[in-house]
Amino acid sequence: MPVTVLLVDDEPLVRAGLRAVLEAQDDIEVVGEAADGAAVIPLVRRLRPDVVAMDVRMPLMDGIEATRAVLRTVEAPPKIVVVTTFENDEYVYEALRAGADGFLLKRARPAEIVHAVRLVAEGESLLFPASVRRLAARYGDGDGSPAARAVLERAALTEREAQVLRLMTRGLSNAEIAARLVVGAETVKTHVSAVLAKLGARDRTQAVITAYESGFVAPG
Repeated sequence: MPVTVLLVDDEPLVRAGLRAVLEAQDDIEVVGEAADGAAVIPLVRRLRPDVVAMDVRMPLMDGIEATRAVLRTVEAPPKIVVVTTFENDEYVYEALRAGADGFLLKRARPAEIVHAVRLVAEGESLLFPASVRRLAARYGDGDGSPAARAVLERAALTEREAQVLRLMTRGLSNAEIAARLVVGAETVKTHVSAVLAKLGARDRTQAVITAYESGFVAPG
């Protein structure tokens, strides 16, 4: 079965470009388009896409609110990748905090766009650690937000889980974490799953955001 994608952007040329890039792949199918976040929920419910490529800035409902709405109201929601012009944008950080699985620059090369869609469809986060670190340093609460600190305290991570979370904030894959800790990949997968469950995080991106927001790791 192909990976199905819904394109959401108020610029027709951007949607046309993304469609052309994605539909050139045998394993990806664009099933719909929308020009504003306000149209996303009914389309998601009707088309059931695997991935939504969501513009951040749109006139009626931006990508942040649309992301929140989808995750709040849609059962088994799709993966969401926000598409942006500028990576160091407060909108991008807020979209990640809202639950987006990652972000993609509009100037990205076709191969990068395709890779991003496949990656999030497989359940991985499209995480750029340096960019997320800069965003957290610029827009996050440097002293750690009380809510995020409370989440981390309630999680009561083990020493090993804390090590894994620190390595996740650096963007390491399970295999890279396994090599760093000299353990098996399946062991790391178990630890990552435990970290996500304890933090109540939807994916690695959300866990990393919580790590920065709580002051568990310093974003600077």
